[in-house]
Amino acid sequence: MLLSVIEFAAGMAAVIYGAELLTNGASALARRLRVSELVIGLTIVAMGTSLPEFVISVGASVRGNSGIALGNVLGSNIANGLLILGVAALVAPIKFGAKMLTRELPFNILASVVLLLVSGTMLTGGGEGEYITRNGGLLLLCFLAVFVSYTFSIAKTDGEEQAGEVLPMWRIVVYITGGLVALIVGGDVFVSGASELARLIGWSEAVIGLTVVAVGTSLPEFAVSVNAARKGNSGIALGNVIGSNVLNVFFILGCSATIAPISLAEFVAVDFYVLLASSLLIYLVGRFGANNTITRTEGALLVAVYIVYIAWLLVNV
Repeated sequence: MLLSVIEFAAGMAAVIYGAELLTNGASALARRLRVSELVIGLTIVAMGTSLPEFVISVGASVRGNSGIALGNVLGSNIANGLLILGVAALVAPIKFGAKMLTRELPFNILASVVLLLVSGTMLTGGGEGEYITRNGGLLLLCFLAVFVSYTFSIAKTDGEEQAGEVLPMWRIVVYITGGLVALIVGGDVFVSGASELARLIGWSEAVIGLTVVAVGTSLPEFAVSVNAARKGNSGIALGNVIGSNVLNVFFILGCSATIAPISLAEFVAVDFYVLLASSLLIYLVGRFGANNTITRTEGALLVAVYIVYIAWLLVNV
Protein backbone atom coordinates (compact mmCIF):
# COMPACT_ATOMS: atom_id res chain seq x y z
CA MET A 1 0.00 0.00 0.00
CA LEU A 2 2.77 2.47 0.95
CA LEU A 3 4.71 1.68 -2.22
CA SER A 4 1.62 2.36 -4.32
CA VAL A 5 1.16 5.76 -2.67
CA ILE A 6 4.83 6.62 -3.29
CA GLU A 7 4.50 5.61 -6.97
CA PHE A 8 1.37 7.75 -7.25
CA ALA A 9 3.12 10.87 -5.89
CA ALA A 10 6.39 10.37 -7.78
CA GLY A 11 4.56 9.79 -11.05
CA MET A 12 2.53 12.96 -10.61
CA ALA A 13 5.66 15.05 -9.96
CA ALA A 14 7.41 13.66 -13.06
CA VAL A 15 4.38 14.39 -15.24
CA ILE A 16 4.15 18.01 -14.09
CA TYR A 17 7.87 18.58 -14.74
CA GLY A 18 7.67 16.89 -18.14
CA ALA A 19 4.69 19.01 -19.16
CA GLU A 20 6.62 22.21 -18.52
CA LEU A 21 9.53 21.03 -20.67
CA LEU A 22 7.32 19.75 -23.50
CA THR A 23 5.20 22.91 -23.64
CA ASN A 24 8.26 25.13 -23.83
CA GLY A 25 9.86 22.91 -26.46
CA ALA A 26 6.71 22.67 -28.58
CA SER A 27 6.16 26.44 -28.59
CA ALA A 28 9.79 27.00 -29.55
CA LEU A 29 9.51 24.45 -32.37
CA ALA A 30 6.40 26.17 -33.74
CA ARG A 31 8.30 29.47 -33.83
CA ARG A 32 11.34 27.91 -35.48
CA LEU A 33 9.36 26.04 -38.16
CA ARG A 34 6.95 28.95 -38.62
CA VAL A 35 3.88 26.77 -38.29
CA SER A 36 0.90 27.29 -36.01
CA GLU A 37 0.89 26.05 -32.43
CA LEU A 38 -2.25 24.13 -33.37
CA VAL A 39 -0.31 22.02 -35.88
CA ILE A 40 2.39 21.28 -33.28
CA GLY A 41 -0.34 20.43 -30.76
CA LEU A 42 -2.07 18.06 -33.21
CA THR A 43 1.15 16.26 -34.10
CA ILE A 44 4.22 16.21 -31.84
CA VAL A 45 2.46 17.09 -28.58
CA ALA A 46 -0.59 14.90 -29.22
CA MET A 47 1.51 11.92 -30.27
CA GLY A 48 3.85 12.35 -27.32
CA THR A 49 1.14 12.66 -24.69
CA SER A 50 -0.75 9.70 -26.23
CA LEU A 51 2.22 7.35 -25.75
CA PRO A 52 1.07 6.24 -22.26
CA GLU A 53 -2.34 5.26 -23.70
CA PHE A 54 -0.57 3.41 -26.51
CA VAL A 55 1.69 1.47 -24.16
CA ILE A 56 -1.14 0.59 -21.75
CA SER A 57 -3.82 -0.31 -24.33
CA VAL A 58 -1.63 -2.26 -26.75
CA GLY A 59 0.10 -4.03 -23.86
CA ALA A 60 -3.27 -4.90 -22.32
CA SER A 61 -4.52 -6.19 -25.69
CA VAL A 62 -1.45 -8.44 -26.07
CA ARG A 63 -2.06 -9.85 -22.57
CA GLY A 64 -5.77 -10.37 -23.27
CA ASN A 65 -6.95 -7.63 -20.87
CA SER A 66 -9.37 -6.07 -23.35
CA GLY A 67 -11.37 -4.34 -20.62
CA ILE A 68 -8.38 -2.19 -19.72
CA ALA A 69 -7.45 -1.63 -23.39
CA LEU A 70 -10.86 -0.23 -24.36
CA GLY A 71 -11.64 1.36 -21.00
CA ASN A 72 -8.36 3.28 -21.17
CA VAL A 73 -9.24 4.84 -24.54
CA LEU A 74 -12.88 5.56 -23.68
CA GLY A 75 -12.02 6.98 -20.27
CA SER A 76 -9.06 9.00 -21.53
CA ASN A 77 -11.07 10.65 -24.30
CA ILE A 78 -13.91 11.50 -21.93
CA ALA A 79 -11.41 12.91 -19.44
CA ASN A 80 -9.63 14.88 -22.18
CA GLY A 81 -12.80 16.50 -23.45
CA LEU A 82 -14.51 17.24 -20.14
CA LEU A 83 -11.99 17.28 -17.29
CA ILE A 84 -8.83 18.51 -19.02
CA LEU A 85 -10.36 21.17 -21.28
CA GLY A 86 -12.62 22.20 -18.41
CA VAL A 87 -9.77 22.68 -15.94
CA ALA A 88 -7.63 24.40 -18.61
CA ALA A 89 -10.49 26.86 -19.23
CA LEU A 90 -10.76 27.49 -15.48
CA VAL A 91 -7.08 28.45 -15.51
CA ALA A 92 -7.51 30.74 -18.54
CA PRO A 93 -10.34 31.02 -21.13
CA ILE A 94 -9.52 29.03 -24.29
CA LYS A 95 -10.10 30.63 -27.68
CA PHE A 96 -11.14 28.52 -30.68
CA GLY A 97 -9.89 29.62 -34.07
CA ALA A 98 -12.49 29.79 -36.84
CA LYS A 99 -10.69 27.08 -38.84
CA MET A 100 -10.65 24.69 -35.88
CA LEU A 101 -14.44 24.76 -35.65
CA THR A 102 -14.82 23.65 -39.26
CA ARG A 103 -11.79 21.36 -39.57
CA GLU A 104 -10.31 19.83 -36.41
CA LEU A 105 -13.36 19.55 -34.13
CA PRO A 106 -15.37 17.52 -36.69
CA PHE A 107 -12.54 14.93 -36.61
CA ASN A 108 -13.05 14.64 -32.85
CA ILE A 109 -16.77 13.98 -33.36
CA LEU A 110 -16.04 11.58 -36.24
CA ALA A 111 -13.72 9.50 -34.03
CA SER A 112 -16.50 9.04 -31.45
CA VAL A 113 -19.08 8.15 -34.11
CA VAL A 114 -16.82 5.61 -35.86
CA LEU A 115 -15.93 3.97 -32.53
CA LEU A 116 -19.63 3.57 -31.77
CA LEU A 117 -20.27 2.11 -35.22
CA VAL A 118 -17.50 -0.51 -35.01
CA SER A 119 -18.79 -1.57 -31.58
CA GLY A 120 -21.65 -3.65 -32.96
CA THR A 121 -24.84 -3.67 -30.90
CA MET A 122 -23.43 -1.07 -28.48
CA LEU A 123 -25.32 1.37 -30.69
CA THR A 124 -28.58 -0.07 -29.36
CA GLY A 125 -27.39 -0.91 -25.85
CA GLY A 126 -25.90 -4.39 -26.26
CA GLY A 127 -22.39 -5.55 -25.50
CA GLU A 128 -22.51 -9.10 -24.18
CA GLY A 129 -20.80 -11.36 -26.69
CA GLU A 130 -19.85 -8.39 -28.88
CA TYR A 131 -16.32 -7.45 -29.98
CA ILE A 132 -14.47 -4.73 -31.80
CA THR A 133 -13.11 -7.10 -34.44
CA ARG A 134 -9.84 -7.05 -36.33
CA ASN A 135 -11.71 -5.69 -39.35
CA GLY A 136 -13.00 -2.90 -37.11
CA GLY A 137 -9.44 -2.21 -35.99
CA LEU A 138 -8.26 -2.02 -39.60
CA LEU A 139 -11.09 0.39 -40.41
CA LEU A 140 -9.95 2.64 -37.55
CA LEU A 141 -6.40 2.59 -38.94
CA CYS A 142 -7.76 3.66 -42.35
CA PHE A 143 -9.32 6.71 -40.72
CA LEU A 144 -5.96 7.36 -39.06
CA ALA A 145 -4.34 7.59 -42.50
CA VAL A 146 -6.91 10.24 -43.50
CA PHE A 147 -6.25 12.26 -40.34
CA VAL A 148 -2.46 12.12 -40.77
CA SER A 149 -2.75 13.21 -44.41
CA TYR A 150 -4.97 16.09 -43.38
CA THR A 151 -2.58 17.21 -40.63
CA PHE A 152 0.37 17.28 -43.03
CA SER A 153 -1.69 19.31 -45.49
CA ILE A 154 -2.52 22.04 -42.97
CA ALA A 155 1.10 22.13 -41.82
CA LYS A 156 1.93 23.36 -45.33
CA THR A 157 -0.88 25.90 -45.56
CA ASP A 158 -1.19 27.22 -42.00
CA GLY A 159 2.30 28.58 -41.57
CA GLU A 160 2.40 31.67 -39.40
CA GLU A 161 5.02 33.75 -37.65
CA GLN A 162 5.13 33.05 -33.91
CA ALA A 163 6.17 35.75 -31.49
CA GLY A 164 8.93 34.99 -28.99
CA GLU A 165 12.54 33.92 -28.76
CA VAL A 166 13.75 31.41 -31.36
CA LEU A 167 15.75 28.79 -29.45
CA PRO A 168 18.57 26.74 -31.00
CA MET A 169 17.43 23.38 -32.34
CA TRP A 170 19.48 21.35 -29.84
CA ARG A 171 17.69 22.99 -26.92
CA ILE A 172 14.30 22.36 -28.51
CA VAL A 173 15.18 18.66 -28.97
CA VAL A 174 16.34 18.43 -25.34
CA TYR A 175 13.14 20.08 -24.07
CA ILE A 176 10.80 17.92 -26.13
CA THR A 177 12.68 14.66 -25.57
CA GLY A 178 13.16 15.28 -21.86
CA GLY A 179 9.55 16.32 -21.46
CA LEU A 180 8.24 13.23 -23.24
CA VAL A 181 10.45 10.88 -21.22
CA ALA A 182 9.31 12.46 -17.95
CA LEU A 183 5.66 12.32 -19.05
CA ILE A 184 5.79 8.68 -20.14
CA VAL A 185 7.78 7.38 -17.17
CA GLY A 186 5.78 9.47 -14.72
CA GLY A 187 2.47 8.34 -16.24
CA ASP A 188 3.52 4.68 -16.11
CA VAL A 189 4.60 4.91 -12.47
CA PHE A 190 1.36 6.70 -11.56
CA VAL A 191 -0.81 4.10 -13.31
CA SER A 192 1.09 1.25 -11.65
CA GLY A 193 0.44 2.57 -8.16
CA ALA A 194 -3.13 3.72 -8.77
CA SER A 195 -4.18 0.50 -10.54
CA GLU A 196 -2.88 -1.63 -7.69
CA LEU A 197 -4.90 0.42 -5.22
CA ALA A 198 -8.01 0.01 -7.38
CA ARG A 199 -7.54 -3.77 -7.58
CA LEU A 200 -7.32 -3.94 -3.79
CA ILE A 201 -10.73 -2.28 -3.70
CA GLY A 202 -12.08 -4.95 -6.06
CA TRP A 203 -12.98 -2.96 -9.19
CA SER A 204 -13.44 -4.67 -12.59
CA GLU A 205 -10.99 -4.21 -15.49
CA ALA A 206 -13.50 -1.98 -17.29
CA VAL A 207 -13.97 0.33 -14.31
CA ILE A 208 -10.22 0.48 -13.65
CA GLY A 209 -9.66 1.31 -17.31
CA LEU A 210 -12.38 3.98 -17.41
CA THR A 211 -11.23 5.69 -14.22
CA VAL A 212 -7.80 5.08 -12.70
CA VAL A 213 -5.91 4.05 -15.84
CA ALA A 214 -7.71 6.58 -18.04
CA VAL A 215 -7.01 9.51 -15.73
CA GLY A 216 -3.45 8.30 -15.15
CA THR A 217 -2.61 8.02 -18.85
CA SER A 218 -4.35 11.38 -19.42
CA LEU A 219 -2.05 13.10 -16.93
CA PRO A 220 0.35 14.16 -19.73
CA GLU A 221 -2.52 15.77 -21.67
CA PHE A 222 -3.78 17.33 -18.45
CA ALA A 223 -0.43 18.79 -17.47
CA VAL A 224 0.43 20.02 -20.98
CA SER A 225 -2.98 21.58 -21.73
CA VAL A 226 -3.31 23.30 -18.36
CA ASN A 227 0.26 24.57 -18.57
CA ALA A 228 -0.31 25.76 -22.16
CA ALA A 229 -3.53 27.55 -21.15
CA ARG A 230 -1.70 29.23 -18.27
CA LYS A 231 0.87 30.57 -20.75
CA GLY A 232 -1.79 31.68 -23.25
CA ASN A 233 -0.96 28.94 -25.81
CA SER A 234 -4.55 27.99 -26.70
CA GLY A 235 -3.42 26.29 -29.92
CA ILE A 236 -1.28 23.79 -28.04
CA ALA A 237 -3.93 23.24 -25.35
CA LEU A 238 -6.67 22.53 -27.92
CA GLY A 239 -4.50 20.69 -30.43
CA ASN A 240 -3.17 18.42 -27.69
CA VAL A 241 -6.66 17.37 -26.57
CA ILE A 242 -8.23 17.04 -30.03
CA GLY A 243 -5.18 15.32 -31.53
CA SER A 244 -4.89 12.92 -28.59
CA ASN A 245 -8.58 11.99 -28.79
CA VAL A 246 -8.37 11.24 -32.50
CA LEU A 247 -5.14 9.26 -32.14
CA ASN A 248 -6.51 7.32 -29.16
CA VAL A 249 -9.40 5.98 -31.24
CA PHE A 250 -7.95 5.65 -34.73
CA PHE A 251 -4.37 4.67 -33.86
CA ILE A 252 -4.28 3.14 -30.38
CA LEU A 253 -7.62 1.34 -30.44
CA GLY A 254 -7.08 0.45 -34.10
CA CYS A 255 -3.76 -1.22 -33.23
CA SER A 256 -5.21 -2.93 -30.14
CA ALA A 257 -8.21 -4.40 -31.99
CA THR A 258 -6.01 -5.52 -34.90
CA ILE A 259 -3.76 -7.40 -32.47
CA ALA A 260 -6.71 -9.09 -30.73
CA PRO A 261 -10.50 -8.50 -30.91
CA ILE A 262 -11.68 -6.41 -27.97
CA SER A 263 -14.55 -7.76 -25.87
CA LEU A 264 -17.35 -5.36 -24.99
CA ALA A 265 -18.85 -7.61 -22.32
CA GLU A 266 -17.89 -5.38 -19.38
CA PHE A 267 -19.09 -2.14 -20.99
CA VAL A 268 -22.48 -0.48 -21.35
CA ALA A 269 -23.79 1.84 -24.05
CA VAL A 270 -23.70 4.79 -21.64
CA ASP A 271 -19.88 4.85 -21.77
CA PHE A 272 -19.93 5.24 -25.55
CA TYR A 273 -22.71 7.81 -25.58
CA VAL A 274 -20.97 9.92 -22.92
CA LEU A 275 -17.90 9.98 -25.18
CA LEU A 276 -19.99 11.12 -28.16
CA ALA A 277 -21.83 13.68 -26.01
CA SER A 278 -18.53 15.11 -24.73
CA SER A 279 -17.30 15.56 -28.33
CA LEU A 280 -20.52 17.33 -29.30
CA LEU A 281 -20.44 19.48 -26.16
CA ILE A 282 -16.93 20.74 -26.96
CA TYR A 283 -18.08 21.70 -30.45
CA LEU A 284 -21.24 23.45 -29.19
CA VAL A 285 -19.34 25.41 -26.54
CA GLY A 286 -16.73 26.49 -29.08
CA ARG A 287 -19.26 27.28 -31.82
CA PHE A 288 -21.88 29.14 -29.81
CA GLY A 289 -19.89 30.39 -26.81
CA ALA A 290 -19.02 34.07 -26.44
CA ASN A 291 -16.33 34.94 -29.01
CA ASN A 292 -15.89 31.20 -29.74
CA THR A 293 -14.22 30.84 -26.34
CA ILE A 294 -14.53 28.30 -23.54
CA THR A 295 -15.04 30.65 -20.61
CA ARG A 296 -14.35 29.79 -16.98
CA THR A 297 -18.09 29.24 -16.44
CA GLU A 298 -18.27 26.83 -19.37
CA GLY A 299 -15.08 25.15 -18.15
CA ALA A 300 -16.77 24.57 -14.79
CA LEU A 301 -19.74 23.05 -16.66
CA LEU A 302 -17.47 20.59 -18.47
CA VAL A 303 -15.82 19.53 -15.20
CA ALA A 304 -19.24 19.15 -13.53
CA VAL A 305 -20.44 16.84 -16.32
CA TYR A 306 -17.31 14.72 -15.88
CA ILE A 307 -17.83 14.47 -12.11
CA VAL A 308 -21.44 13.35 -12.62
CA TYR A 309 -20.32 10.65 -15.08
CA ILE A 310 -17.62 9.32 -12.73
CA ALA A 311 -20.07 9.35 -9.82
CA TRP A 312 -22.56 7.34 -11.90
CA LEU A 313 -19.80 4.92 -12.90
CA LEU A 314 -18.69 4.29 -9.33
CA VAL A 315 -22.25 3.88 -8.07
CA ASN A 316 -22.81 1.22 -10.73
CA VAL A 317 -19.54 -0.69 -10.15
